[in-house]
Order: sequence, then structure tokens, then C-alpha cells
Amino acid sequence: MFFERPDSGETAVLVHIDFQDSTEREDTSEFMELVRSAGAVPAALLTGSRRSPSPKLMIGEGKLEELREMLTTHHAELVIFNHSLSPSQERNLERALQCRVLDRTGLILDIFAQRARTHEGKLQVELAQLEYMSTRLVRGWTHLERQKGGIGLRGPGETQLETDRRLLRGRIKAIHKRLDRVRSQRDQNRRSRTRAEIPSVSLVGYTNAGKSTLFNALTNAEVYAADQLFATLDPTLRRLEISDVGPIVMADTVGFIRHLPHKLVEAFRATLQEAAEATLLVHVIDAADPQREAHIEQVNAVLDEIGAGEVPRLLVMNKTDLLGMSPRLERSGSDDAATVWLSAREGTGFDLLEQALSERLATDLVETTMRLEPSQGWLRAQLFSHDAVQEETFDEEGRTHLKVRLPRRDLLRLLSHADENPDDYLSQAEQGREQWQE
Repeated sequence: MFFERPDSGETAVLVHIDFQDSTEREDTSEFMELVRSAGAVPAALLTGSRRSPSPKLMIGEGKLEELREMLTTHHAELVIFNHSLSPSQERNLERALQCRVLDRTGLILDIFAQRARTHEGKLQVELAQLEYMSTRLVRGWTHLERQKGGIGLRGPGETQLETDRRLLRGRIKAIHKRLDRVRSQRDQNRRSRTRAEIPSVSLVGYTNAGKSTLFNALTNAEVYAADQLFATLDPTLRRLEISDVGPIVMADTVGFIRHLPHKLVEAFRATLQEAAEATLLVHVIDAADPQREAHIEQVNAVLDEIGAGEVPRLLVMNKTDLLGMSPRLERSGSDDAATVWLSAREGTGFDLLEQALSERLATDLVETTMRLEPSQGWLRAQLFSHDAVQEETFDEEGRTHLKVRLPRRDLLRLLSHADENPDDYLSQAEQGREQWQE
């Protein structure tokens, strides 16, 4: 759009180099999945090792020659690096290879651009792409610069490069304003849920861990779910009823990945804020993935970056069917529900997940016995509609004795609507809890 580059095709030669610095190493299998998710056809993979990246080309002259031969052999039009390239490295590689060169960040941005469906998602992707492009504009426009030295070559006004940089800055500023409005709307929605005391639960996890499959099974939603990286990009919120808790709002969020580009994190901050301000994070993990521990670390790192590091979380080990395991619930040292093993695809272990969510969210349950007069039929009906009544008996005077169990906020709301004094009932709560335990 903003600069001319060699035409790109779908047949690609991939480049993966192992460097001594372990923090810079990428996963080859994940790289292949990213390429396929983008719609490219991997023709060959060039691998190698170096002590450190070449400042000019990332790879050495020998590997560059191998790369030329692979491009000719496979008639490929695209080279994709499993690394982040500087603008000058990309420019030098394209000049040397005479084909389109893409780095890992550009590849992920391309996948995000394909997956975005909502207006907000498209804005966020465009913002990340424009900020990524802004450092690479010089490559394609040098031949159009109108200000040149020498008699007869000096032109008035700005260069084409400066014009496009100005247009780029204007577009970025406009998108920021739109996303600020989106962020304000999301903040207002979250405040409304907070006032209504409705807990929010966000599904987070590494990409392709099975979040959307689990989300669809729990909420009867129809979020797109597929065995590919970044199948879900746009966040989806649904209402869900949990026993002993009542209604909650569950959010399905974009998956994380190793070395997620910082500009993507910044662009999607409005979306990821759902996770940062959630009551509970459900961290979905692919239990069958041999890299699961590394993936857990990556997810934790992104959560720290967006300010969600301190939000309580429940681990969900998904895809137990691939391990031949039965669902189970593991507890922490303090006897809290900590990890649920289940299979979202097979639909097993959901009862354990609901039990864990109920325990983690229902932190203020009231268990008491309520004595209602015949005139309090409305309150009795409301308690039954909330599934709060555990036992009902009647005395000789026709009064109703109800053993109830429900969140304190719901009981207070019902008593307020019935013009009842909460102290008349809550004072019995401790006594009722003792009777319950007996």
C-alpha cells in the first residue's frame, strides 16, 4: 500500500537459525504451523546455527547462496524468517535475493489481518501493521524522492517519503482515537458489571490450546474453532450460570504465542484489558503438548505485560483424551481448586470445571434457615427461582421454614426488593452454617 516491493507468492522457503542466546531461539514446529496458518506453502526449510545474527543479512554469505539455490529449485517467490528482522536486514535480503522477504512479526501480523472480523479487531490489526510499516517505508520510495541535489534537480515541497510518513502518522492518530472510544465503551461495560456484582471470567492461554472449543461447549456459542494458530482473534463475551454464584460473564480472548510482537500487545490492549480486569482467569493449557511448560511461561509473561499478573487464575489442562487420562480436579495446599484436567472436544470434566469455578467465585455464600410468613410468598418464589432452597418444611401456624444457600449479594437484593430487614435473616447465617455442617 505504501511502498513497492517484489511480488509475493504462496510458495515459500523458510529460514530458521539457532543462535547461542537461548532466549532468541524459536520453535521450528510452531514456525511451520504459523506459515500454514497464513496460507503459504512451505517448499523447503533452511536451517543453521550462528553465534550471533549478522547485522547486514541475519545469515552468512554461505547460507545466502544456499537460499538462492532453494528459491530457484522450488520456484519460490517468498522467503520467511523465523526471526525478527531489522528494516535494513529485510532491505538487504530482498536486494540480494530479488524476492519478497518476511520476518516472524510480519507473518503474525498477516495472520491477524486474515482472522480479524469485527470493526474493532480490524482497527487493532491495522494499527499494528501501520506502526510496523512506519520503520520500513524508506525501502520502496527512494526512487520517488523529488528533492535531489544538483542544478535542475531541486524540487519544491516534501519528498514522496515524507508525504507518506505524514499520511501514515495521521492514520495512526485517527485509529488511536477510535480505539480510545472502544476502550471507553469497554470500561463502561465493565463498570456496569461491577455495579451489578457480576463476576467476569476470561479464558487465556497459548494459541491453539482449545480455548474456543471449551468456550463454545460451556456457553453454547458458535465462536470459530479450528486446529490452527490464532483461530480466534476477536473477543467474545457470553453469560453463563454457575451454581452458588449465579450469572457470570465469560470472555474468549486471543491466544498468546512465544515472542508475541510488542506492537500487537499494544494494539490489542483494549481487548486484553478484559483479562487484566477479570475476577478470575481460566488459563487453558494443551496438556498433550510437550512444550506446555514453556508455553505456560510465555502466557504468564504476556499477562504480566498487560497488568494481569496478579489476577487469580485457575489452570485447565485440556486435551486429556490425547493422553488417555480421566478428568480430575487437583487442589492447592490450602485446599483451593487449582487445576482441572478435562477434554473440551470430548465434553468430559465439565462438571469438575463448574465445581472449581463455583468454589473460586462463590467467596461469600450465605447458608441459613429463613422463616417466612404466608404473606411472604413472593420472597419464597424468588428463592426457589434462584435454586437457593435446599430444604422446605412447614410448622403448625402455616409458616414456611427454608434452608437456603446463595451468594450474599443475591440474598441482600431479594430482601431489599421485598422490603425486609437483612439483619433479621443474616444474624441467623452463622447458626445456620453450623446446622448445615451437622
